[in-house]
Amino acid sequence: SDTLIPFCRGEAKSESQSDVDVWEILRKAPPSEYEKIAFQYGITDLRGMLKRLKRIRKEEKKSTAFLKKLDPAYQVDKGQKIKLMVEVADPDADVKWLKNGQEIQVSGRYIFEAVGNKRILTINHCSLADDAAYECVVGEEKSFTELFVKEPPILITHPLEDQMVMVGERVEFECEVSEEGATVKWEKDGIELTREETFKYRFKKDGKKQYLIINETTKEDSGHYTVKTNGGVSVAELIVQEKKLEVYQSIADLTVKARDQAVFKCEVSDENVKGIWLKNGKEVVPDERIKISHIGRIHKLTIEDVTPGDEADYSFIPQGFAYNLSAKLQFLEVKIDFVPREEPPKIHLDCLGQSPDTIVVVAGNKLRLDVPISGDPTPTVIWQKVNKKSDLVRSNDDSTTPSENSSDLNSDSKLLFESEGRVRVEMHEDHCVFIIEGAEKEDEGVYRVIVKNPVGEDKADITVKVIDVPDPPEAPKISNIGEDYCTVQWQPPKYDGGQPVLGYILERKKKKSYRWMRLNFDLLKELTYEAKRMIEGVVYEMRIYAVNSIGMSRPSPASQPFMPIAPPSEPTHFTVEDVSDSTVALKWRPPERIGAGGLDGYIVEYCKEGSTEWIPALPGLTERTSALIKDLVTGDKLHFRIKAINLAGESGAAIIKEPITVQEILQRPKIWLPRHLRQTLVKKVGETINIVIPFQGKPRPKIIWMKDGQTLDSKDVGIRNSNTDTILFIRKAELHHSGAYEVTLQIENMTDKVAITMQIIDKPGPPQNVKLVDVWGFNAALEWTPPQDDGNAQILGYTVQKADKKTMEWYTVFDHYRRTNCVVSDLIMGNEYFFRIFSENLCGLSETAATTKNPAYIQKTGTTYKPPSYKQHDFSEPPKFTHPLVNRSVIAGYNTTLSCAVRGIPKPKIFWYKNQMDISGDAKYRMFSKQGVLTLEIRKPTPFDSGCYTCKAVNECGEAEIECRLDVRGNQ
Repeated sequence: SDTLIPFCRGEAKSESQSDVDVWEILRKAPPSEYEKIAFQYGITDLRGMLKRLKRIRKEEKKSTAFLKKLDPAYQVDKGQKIKLMVEVADPDADVKWLKNGQEIQVSGRYIFEAVGNKRILTINHCSLADDAAYECVVGEEKSFTELFVKEPPILITHPLEDQMVMVGERVEFECEVSEEGATVKWEKDGIELTREETFKYRFKKDGKKQYLIINETTKEDSGHYTVKTNGGVSVAELIVQEKKLEVYQSIADLTVKARDQAVFKCEVSDENVKGIWLKNGKEVVPDERIKISHIGRIHKLTIEDVTPGDEADYSFIPQGFAYNLSAKLQFLEVKIDFVPREEPPKIHLDCLGQSPDTIVVVAGNKLRLDVPISGDPTPTVIWQKVNKKSDLVRSNDDSTTPSENSSDLNSDSKLLFESEGRVRVEMHEDHCVFIIEGAEKEDEGVYRVIVKNPVGEDKADITVKVIDVPDPPEAPKISNIGEDYCTVQWQPPKYDGGQPVLGYILERKKKKSYRWMRLNFDLLKELTYEAKRMIEGVVYEMRIYAVNSIGMSRPSPASQPFMPIAPPSEPTHFTVEDVSDSTVALKWRPPERIGAGGLDGYIVEYCKEGSTEWIPALPGLTERTSALIKDLVTGDKLHFRIKAINLAGESGAAIIKEPITVQEILQRPKIWLPRHLRQTLVKKVGETINIVIPFQGKPRPKIIWMKDGQTLDSKDVGIRNSNTDTILFIRKAELHHSGAYEVTLQIENMTDKVAITMQIIDKPGPPQNVKLVDVWGFNAALEWTPPQDDGNAQILGYTVQKADKKTMEWYTVFDHYRRTNCVVSDLIMGNEYFFRIFSENLCGLSETAATTKNPAYIQKTGTTYKPPSYKQHDFSEPPKFTHPLVNRSVIAGYNTTLSCAVRGIPKPKIFWYKNQMDISGDAKYRMFSKQGVLTLEIRKPTPFDSGCYTCKAVNECGEAEIECRLDVRGNQ
């Protein structure tokens, strides 16, 4: 309907008023905007709401039962209270309140109030169940309204997390909102994801949690995903990478003796990648002796009690990748030739020479070094670690003492004979074993093995090198922060683990999140990286890993939190507003893009023509969008520029291209008279007059006000002048303020002037010389003259009224009557009439009226009628009860009444008795008599109040009485 409906929240006195009227917004909105409005304001039943909106009609203003009806529509926030109020014509009228056609009963949430003519329905703690149509019914008339209960905004209590996945993997974005089952919108790069796209996206709700699920990701799914409610927004980034696997540690060749343990180990970049182990091209099946494990990124193949049959080529193949990590297991079979008696000891190593053998072990792994030896008698074996200060010696010969070996050790050496511990020596008949459990960096060095017997000795040096992952780098430094990017810089780790650093891996997370997201798959070779695709206004942290051939270091400490923000764009519409001999007035508008960094203010600078030095025009920043630059040198030509400033720095400069000459510009005076002042300005006595007349002219013109050719009295009228307008102000208008006003602007010999006519009007005086000219039949002729005081306005007409001499109630005969004579007709025969006349102008009727001095008598015509005389009828009668008292049985404690009806002329006096005792003066009883109905109210009766009650009516014609029995039962 095109009918304008006054939608209202004024009468609905809610504890928390909304800033917007949803009914009005829906009424004005085009249908294409309905869905958007429903989401924004939490409308769950949009179709039902539109139907209710269509039913609303503007009710008729006239009503016999209602002085003021309900407004067509109200709204209230969920959980608040609202009052629906009507005003009824009859203060004693009963009203009914209906909700969706059903009568509302009084409860703790619904409260009915009657205050004078007002009837109020209060609804406490409004819920969605109160969103309905309400009616107030008085008799046959109804007042109708619609109530919309607005839900509070849905807040995002747990935001989305950034994610990085491989192509084909499943992604699940999760957030938590403040209400269960809330409606949310999902967007990708600003485009809404609809329910029709279920083949690609799946939306799920679980209580307060909301999910967006992508089962198989592709490269095209990378981007920023947004979840929106009507009270919050959360953004997260999804990075989808092609599947690429890095090998941090490959498997190495092993040489193992019989019944020893062989362990092949490799480490890959993805802990979720599975794989298979092959032996000579066939898959290895685990059993009690052969174990396969996968913990995190590390895959292991362990072979216990190695036999010659285990010698083979072993390979690890990650599933889904074209990789093949291979190594060889070589079975070591020690063959010792027959040694004759008293043979000098011999160490059987493959490589003996001047440079020591080098054995490389990864930190944390077990080093087992088998050294075959021979000699007769059995030689004594001494192990020494060649240090700069001291030697570490391990031996299995309990008979060896420090004194016996003092020639082999320096003074700082000490002998350890334990055969257990992390670093130990095990002796066998034909070989000795040097073992380091869980190699550490301190175990690095040159180890010397010495074998001795009485025939001779032999020795060999073996170099052990322990390599490890690098130490974690120090926390990275963040610089060059922009709108969605920053530069990350770091230093190499202090210790590279004994292997060259191959590169670095960078991770990022939001400050309040717990999930770190990797930014690169290919190792970073440099010590700097430009991170992109961040969200402006979100606080981030960065950390770095160092990677060598052994693996990846622990993460560095997180960087200092930082927020990607960009400087605002340059201010717009930068112009010169005014120029004088020493000042320049500038104005501009805020930048089109401010960003998350906000706006701290503006810096204004100027530069003299021919110079390159920009000078600040104002001390510090200004937050206003205008500035007056003072104390400039007359005649200078200046360039001006302005920049917007925020946390990120300065914006580009907005520049006025042409130089501005600091010199007053002579401008001819010109008055811009408003349209409504071009005709006579009419005001009533007592009103406030405020006339604003804008003008232009430079330098500031001289302003002169005149009235009727005379200089205006400033005591009676206020004049205020500025650079751009002049104001005439009269606090309380009087008749003498009427006249012709003239405003003159003067600059040197140039002038401009305008005239304003002001008319102050008042109510007129009464007409003069009112005469009753003639009376005939049912008519009376009147004459009068115009009033002496017309109130400074034209007399528009007269109002003529008549009054019967008996009642002196005045009735209007003519209004807006323009003549000064009239004939009043249709007067009643036999009555006498007075007449009065009001004069009328633009201000209204005169305060007083002119009244005729003598009444006009309308004489009767024809014979006079003499009514016959009748004997006056005697209507008196003795009292008679028309409705008896009824026996009653009531419960103690509840007020009860006894009622009957009596008739009698003159009105009889009533007396009440209990058991023949007069109870008229007892405060326990109240007696009522209305239209012949007699009522006795007994307040909270007790069993003592049981008995025989009598009502007696007495007048001058006689008396009558009636009685009943009252039983009061005790409360069980």
